[in-house]
Amino acid sequence: MGSPEKSSEPPARGQWANKAEFILTTAGAVIGLGNLWRFPYLCYKNGGGAFLVPYFLYVVACGIPLFVLETALGQYTSQGGITCWRKICPLFEGMGYASQVIIVYGSTTYIVVLAWSFFYLFSSFSSELPWASCGNPWNTDNCVNATNVSNGSTSLNSTSSSVMEFWRYKVLRLSSGIEKLGDIQWELALCLLLAWVVVCFCIWKGIKSSGKAAYFTATFPYVMIFVLLIRGITLPGALNGIYFYLYPVPARLADPQVWMDAGTQIFFSYAICLGYLTSLGSYNKYNNDCYKDSFYLCLLNSGTSFISGFAIFSVLGYMAWVQGVDISVVAESGPGLVFIVYPQAVTLLPWPQLWAVCFFSMILLLGVDSQFVGMESLMTSMTDRFAVLRRGNNRQLALLGLCSVGFLVGLLMVSQGGLYIVQLFDHYVCSGATLLFLAICQSITVGWIYGADRFYGNIEDMIGYRPLPFMKYCWIYITPTVCIGTFIFSLVRYSPLKFNQTYVYPWWAYGIGWFLAASSLCFIPLTMLYKLYHAKGTLLQRLQFLCSPAVDFGIAKIEA
Repeated sequence: MGSPEKSSEPPARGQWANKAEFILTTAGAVIGLGNLWRFPYLCYKNGGGAFLVPYFLYVVACGIPLFVLETALGQYTSQGGITCWRKICPLFEGMGYASQVIIVYGSTTYIVVLAWSFFYLFSSFSSELPWASCGNPWNTDNCVNATNVSNGSTSLNSTSSSVMEFWRYKVLRLSSGIEKLGDIQWELALCLLLAWVVVCFCIWKGIKSSGKAAYFTATFPYVMIFVLLIRGITLPGALNGIYFYLYPVPARLADPQVWMDAGTQIFFSYAICLGYLTSLGSYNKYNNDCYKDSFYLCLLNSGTSFISGFAIFSVLGYMAWVQGVDISVVAESGPGLVFIVYPQAVTLLPWPQLWAVCFFSMILLLGVDSQFVGMESLMTSMTDRFAVLRRGNNRQLALLGLCSVGFLVGLLMVSQGGLYIVQLFDHYVCSGATLLFLAICQSITVGWIYGADRFYGNIEDMIGYRPLPFMKYCWIYITPTVCIGTFIFSLVRYSPLKFNQTYVYPWWAYGIGWFLAASSLCFIPLTMLYKLYHAKGTLLQRLQFLCSPAVDFGIAKIEA
């Protein structure tokens, strides 16, 4: 009689095979394209070396405390991004749903960057790089070869550059606006399908496969960064690029936008408030020293961002030297750096195909591990919330369904108007304001409602010693204060989204953007109302009950 009853139980949650899998997978999650294409540009734009002051203040005040909080919470509860909050403070379970919605939106758009990267990678295997010259079917009569863009005669960002024409007219076939989606780019659609297949394959067996995949996807980009760095600093003009990257301009610190940029960069690059760290930490052994791990991972993240700046700006310095222009002409951030500036740079190097393959392989691996960890986090949260998904092949079927829906939605983003949709999602769904609001809720929940002292006791029970008291004061006072201030500033300084600083979206597109942002955060108040309605007793009794950790859960064993 006991045998059938036993078989009806859902399989137990897995664990990392060793610490290396956890470190590499988490490193892959938090070290992505933002470290490569955003931090170096922000550092150059916001005062060079002076930008490191607000950056490291945000690291200490928000980045590390929240990183420790989420990783330790996942490890102590052995629960994913939804049920961890359900156990520690049921009233704020909506934070888990909100973060998972953001992951769904973010994964659907982020993977389009991988499709573009696959397109460029495949295009690099040719006798001549297709973006290096004119005379192709997509080029206009005004096209200028990339190798001839020199002496300041033609701006790199001019629509007549062969690099820009390849990006605009071959890869994107960009329409005039979001209201004209046009046709689906089927070459890009196939690249998008390939990206989804790779991601699905990496997490098909859960952490057993994602942990093994991280050995390659998390380490190989460092080999490529190192190779590009060595090549970059040996180029003429490289020192000028590095000088512009780090030259301190203390006066820029008086600009509040500099501090806003530093704060949002921390939230983006550390992958906090998305449930990634909680889900990955939940597969750790109970006595793993997650406190030290978090410090090492934060140091690795910021160090990667800093070192990447040398690799990027050494090449930009070379480009400025070759073209005889100021570095401000060639400095770019985001997709402009990856798909315009760097493709232009490799055309100026010996063996351009080799450097193109190296660069886009690095971009793909930086993106792939962040993407599959996001999907793994989503699947972990779903299987913890709905145990039936852990039975049989239900998890694989759910994963296949999610990836299929993600691919179908992604087809809109590889249409001729797809780039406008990608930017809309990126700006409103994964914006700093959304993550800041979640950070405020997290720090208040743990620091004030559950209790920082009690959480300190939980961490001590796991790792065998008590963390620095500074971390506790961050959760209670510093982190929520800094996040609230930055959140208010982001709303006060809000300006409507523009594409390339020129195209203004129609009113209904802004409405969709705000709807997307609200569709994630609305889970927090809606879940509160739902739970208050279904709880028993007076309003005060309901609040007390919903603000207490679950009595049937191990987290309640250490009293405040």
